[in-house]
Amino acid sequence: MPKARKRSQKRGSGAIRLSDVARRVGCSASTVSRALTMPAMISEEMRARIHAAVAELGYLRNNAAGALRSRRTRTIGAVIPTLDHAIYARLVEALQNAAGENGYSLLVTTSNFDMEREWRQSRLLVERGAEGLVLVGHTHAPELMALLAAKSIPFINTYTYRPKSAQPSVGFDNRAASAQIARYLLELGHRHFGLIVGFRRNNDRVKDRIEGVIQTLAARRIEVPDAAIVEEPYNIEGGRGGLRRLLGLRPKPTAVICGSDVLAFGAVIECEERGIAVPRQLSIAGFDDLDFASHLGRGLTTVRVPAAEMGRRAAEHLMACLDGKPHATHYPLDTSLILRNSTSPPRPARTSDGGATGRKARSR
Repeated sequence: MPKARKRSQKRGSGAIRLSDVARRVGCSASTVSRALTMPAMISEEMRARIHAAVAELGYLRNNAAGALRSRRTRTIGAVIPTLDHAIYARLVEALQNAAGENGYSLLVTTSNFDMEREWRQSRLLVERGAEGLVLVGHTHAPELMALLAAKSIPFINTYTYRPKSAQPSVGFDNRAASAQIARYLLELGHRHFGLIVGFRRNNDRVKDRIEGVIQTLAARRIEVPDAAIVEEPYNIEGGRGGLRRLLGLRPKPTAVICGSDVLAFGAVIECEERGIAVPRQLSIAGFDDLDFASHLGRGLTTVRVPAAEMGRRAAEHLMACLDGKPHATHYPLDTSLILRNSTSPPRPARTSDGGATGRKARSR
């Protein structure tokens, strides 16, 4: 048999060993191993040489055999509500980067905001070898908590911060974040509010954001009727439909607080269709600070969420748990109120004789 064909068979069979790569590069086998599993520990120049040799020789790691020997898969899983929204994509990207830099793989699946589906997808990830899980929110199916406890699988909740809970968390106080928006709109002079939010059922983030607004307004003796809290799917049409429902209220809201930028985007589009000037006739605020928020019209007032930092810290927490390193249980992160041109003071109400009411009218 020709030598060239023998070499081809050797490469295709996976017989190229770690020591072969090390010999080609001129380094130790342990350096090659670290470059492939913990690249952050190796210089960029050395990594480039090792990866070039790996590609040239056709070396492939036998992860299955390694997992059998060490009883470790070095894999973490993440169950997020959806990949349709950029805010979760930021989280996943940060998770992937932090895991990859430390020799871990990431498996991702979605729950579609369904608690039972989150449990099923989590079980699937554990069956596929996930040693730890990243979850979203604080509310989970009892079956999921039982599974993680029975298998001693570490996990961490994201997009929530509850320091008194036994469940680890990395995120922010959703009540406080939404209260920031409500206080700002109150300072502008608004007294009639509407909310467009996602569905509250089994969603602690939505509930907390609603409560943050309600409690802030109640402190100023402003009540938000149930009809002014509109629950819609997290999409543009949900924002449009939510605004249509709010515009049917009497009195109409002068400010609308949305539970996400996507809902706010839909509300702004509906205003444009109806010839309602934002913010002169209606102020609209969002939540998340997605990339398009600064480009929407003259910009959307919103709350900036540290999604990337959340993802990085969640990965670091799980890897510390799995590697037996010291770690905290809760990681508080800050949100920021980003002021743009979708909010302004409300227009003075008109009286029956065409005059304006309110402080400005009385001061004339």
